[in-house]
Amino acid sequence: MTVHNNDGFDAPTTAFSTDAFDDSGFTTPDDLAGGEQETERPAESLHGGIDFGLFVVRLMLGGLMIAHGLQKFGLFDGPGIDGFAQMLTQLGFKDQTTVLAWVTAVSEVGGGALLVLGLFTPFGAAAVLGVLANAVYVKFENGFFAAAGGFEFDLLIAVVAFALLFTGAGRVSIDKNTPWRRKPWPLGLVSLVIAAGLTAALIVMFR
Repeated sequence: MTVHNNDGFDAPTTAFSTDAFDDSGFTTPDDLAGGEQETERPAESLHGGIDFGLFVVRLMLGGLMIAHGLQKFGLFDGPGIDGFAQMLTQLGFKDQTTVLAWVTAVSEVGGGALLVLGLFTPFGAAAVLGVLANAVYVKFENGFFAAAGGFEFDLLIAVVAFALLFTGAGRVSIDKNTPWRRKPWPLGLVSLVIAAGLTAALIVMFR
C-alpha cells in the first residue's frame, strides 16, 4: 500500500503480519523457562549408570530371596516346609505355622522373581519387605548385630526393598514403559500400605 506523509511524498510500504516470520530457529522465553519438552525429559534423561545400578540391586536382592524361598521348599539343603514350620514354632509363632511357612516361601520366591524381571516391581519389593519386616520383629529382642542372632542382616535387606518401592525398576526391566516405572510414588505407597497391613495381620494372627 502507499502511505502519504507530510512532506508531500508518497512512501511505498508493504503490508505485513507476524505470520510471515519463521521463528523455528529462535529460543523463546517459554523455552528458557522450561516448556512441555523439558517437563517430559527427566524420566528418560537420567544417565545409564542409575539404570544399571538398579538392575544390579534388583538382580542381587531378587536372587537372594529366590534362593532363601527355594530352601523352604527343600532345595539347596533347606529345611523344607515342615522344617521351616518347626522353626517358626521355636520363634514364637503358635498357630498355623505350616500355612505361614507356605506364605513365606511363596512371597520370597514370587517377590524375588518379580524383582529380577523388573515386573510389577513395587509389588515384588512389597512382598520382600513384608517377609523381612516379620524377621526383624522376631529377632528384635536379640539385639542389632547378626553375630548375636540380631536383625542386622534382615534390616539391610528390608531397607533395600523399601527403597525399590520408590525408585522404580529402571529402564533395564519389563516395567520400562509402564506408568509406575516413570512415576513410582503412587504404586509404591499403595504397595507399602499393603505390606504393612499384611505384616501386622501375620503377627497378630500367627504370633
